[in-house]
Amino acid sequence: MERFKKIYQQGTISMVEIWVDTETGVNYVFHRDGNAAGFTVLLDQGGKPVVTK
Repeated sequence: MERFKKIYQQGTISMVEIWVDTETGVNYVFHRDGNAAGFTVLLDQGGKPVVTK
């Protein structure tokens, strides 16, 4: 079983993806624009991590 599963993708050159950690349920956002990219925890309005059960 793979640890991370992609559940959402938008764009091609400037891309946003949402990934879920299959062990913890924590959601992450990946953003790529050209050669730059970042991967971070997805937070709700209260600043807490979004968790998929």
